[in-house]
Amino acid sequence: MAKHVFNAGPCLLPKVAVDNAIDALRDFKGTGVSLISTSHRSKAWVEVMDECRALWKELLDIPDTHEVLFLGSGASLEFLLVPMNYLEKKAGYLDTGVWAHKALKEAQGLGDAFAVASSADRNYSYIPKGYEIPADLDYFHITTNNTIYGTELREDIDCPVPLIADMSSDILSRRVDVSKYALIYGGAQKNAGPAGVAFAIVRKDSLGKVSRHIPTMLDYRVHIDKESMFNTPPVFSIFVMNETLKWLKSVGGVDAIHEADVRKAETLYAEIDRNDLFVGTAAVADRSIMNVCFVMAPGYEHLQDEFLNFATSRDIVGIKGHRSVGGFRASIYNACTQEDVEALVKCMRDFESRVCR
Repeated sequence: MAKHVFNAGPCLLPKVAVDNAIDALRDFKGTGVSLISTSHRSKAWVEVMDECRALWKELLDIPDTHEVLFLGSGASLEFLLVPMNYLEKKAGYLDTGVWAHKALKEAQGLGDAFAVASSADRNYSYIPKGYEIPADLDYFHITTNNTIYGTELREDIDCPVPLIADMSSDILSRRVDVSKYALIYGGAQKNAGPAGVAFAIVRKDSLGKVSRHIPTMLDYRVHIDKESMFNTPPVFSIFVMNETLKWLKSVGGVDAIHEADVRKAETLYAEIDRNDLFVGTAAVADRSIMNVCFVMAPGYEHLQDEFLNFATSRDIVGIKGHRSVGGFRASIYNACTQEDVEALVKCMRDFESRVCR
């Protein structure tokens, strides 16, 4: 029986992308050579890089002012690249969770960086509001979706300084006004592909404004100049990313997938709110449509492991909450289907009937 996969990352990927990757491992584009043994300078591979870049630009309507990069890393390395390339005097961060806080910590190692606002006072269960962004910042950094706590900034903000966003876990789930950002970056393994590659959407004229020496591999300008092939790129990860983007285009693009994602989230949140055994942990106004976090309701905490075992018996995979917060987390990224969500909802209802009979 097929599993219903809710892993937070590496995420569930479209079956067609996985199948095509398996085929390419055996024979890449009819060359008789495996994808992972193919030269990254070959015509066949350069075509994949070009197609992947073009799909990013098409799906997110990325203007010519920005370039798309594929980097052999994850978002955690980008935490360092951001201040390395942008921090000259002072930077502000919106502290909305573990990953946002880690990004801030990396910047503090290079200069004056601080939290403009934070939701740490309530265990990151909400998105701060009503804060002022100082006009003298080199940049303001946000993490749009917080996987561990299930909160999300679901609209582009207006910002008086260069805006930088970690969109690792909600990229390609909604339309984004890329022109508002100096940089959008993230690890692919939440919604855009497998682990091993990070994406960066860089406004070209936002670079070259710091006085420090930037090590070659950490300089976004180098990767723009070399079209993401300064060194050997992670060919397998980029290939699967490209197949994932092709799938996304085939199902109607970002607008269509956003509608599907919202419907999945509404279905699951409705059950959490209805079912007396469970309670959501994120502020209702800030609930993520990518990562749905919930716990056993007061009085039923002792049933947590029993529910996890029950879910496992129903072929539900990956709903255990992050080790730092416990509870449950259903990551309903783009490739997760409405049927997967409905299977989880039925599991919750059946468990309720079993406990409360």
